Amino acid sequence: MRAVGFRVNGGVEVLEELDVPEPVPAAGQVTVRVAFAGVNFAEIQHRRGEFGTPDGPGGVDVPGLEVAGAVVALGAGVSGLEVGEPIAAYLPAFGGYAEVVTADTRFVRSLRTGAGEADLAEAAGLPCVYPTAFGVLKDAGRLREGEDVLIHSAAGGVGSAAAQLARELGAGRVYGTVGSVEKIPYAAELGYDGVFLREGFAERLAAETGGRGVDLVLDPVGGPIREQSLTVLAPFGRLVAYGDLGRHEQWTTSVWDLWKSNRSIAGFNIGDLARRAPERIGEYLGEALRLLAAGRIRPGVTQTLPLAEAAKAHQLLETGAGRGKILLSLT
Repeated sequence: MRAVGFRVNGGVEVLEELDVPEPVPAAGQVTVRVAFAGVNFAEIQHRRGEFGTPDGPGGVDVPGLEVAGAVVALGAGVSGLEVGEPIAAYLPAFGGYAEVVTADTRFVRSLRTGAGEADLAEAAGLPCVYPTAFGVLKDAGRLREGEDVLIHSAAGGVGSAAAQLARELGAGRVYGTVGSVEKIPYAAELGYDGVFLREGFAERLAAETGGRGVDLVLDPVGGPIREQSLTVLAPFGRLVAYGDLGRHEQWTTSVWDLWKSNRSIAGFNIGDLARRAPERIGEYLGEALRLLAAGRIRPGVTQTLPLAEAAKAHQLLETGAGRGKILLSLT
């Protein structure tokens, strides 16, 4: 079967088209014929070597954390799914840039929901970013009705999802920051109450909120942005760190400063959740698919490229030139 992967870590040039054997489902798994695969920043980190050197079959790693397609085979003990059923799946061990993948059923949900059937292409943009958005807002962020939120990387995959889910969860005002002026119009379409350039955001936000700040900040950027984000927290405000897009050195803060100023910092990592509370990811994916089928959210797919152009997709995301959700088509 066709796949795209890499034998060594490096830039986009290490991605290559491959011919690999089709996988067979183990107990508790299904195999899925992939129609679309989502592209995420963690897959760039995977390729660059931030998760280690390639150790897949034959020394090849295949990226890809989320897919949508149809079930083609059931492993032992699988119930509640049938061959031919349209599904979306999160793949914590990667592998989605391939025509057929195996998926643990704990991370698989049918596109047939109580609100109707979710669109196949749009569903491919949900399995990683929407459980992440739910997690940073509800679990790590403890968002309560009426609270105000600031979302960094507002035009990205998780940012786009979090902006919509924050409204669904009853947030008050929702603000966002972006890295370039070109991204402001797109982010504004997602329903933010205000979108600012990331540089100088603290001053802009203070002006917008009369100096109060916000109750929750979602930060995948790190470095100076994370440090400045603490200064815009209202009393009992929370900062949730869930990435390091800026590739900054490790940043630390003082516990003394936190308790003296009624602020807190939390973290979220979907990989850890997949290991220690996998059922949470499945629950959030199911809820996201229901909201999608009901027309309450949209994954914001802005580009769909053929599998052979995976390197282009990575380049767009890595350089910050992309916005919204990028998919790879395998149909």
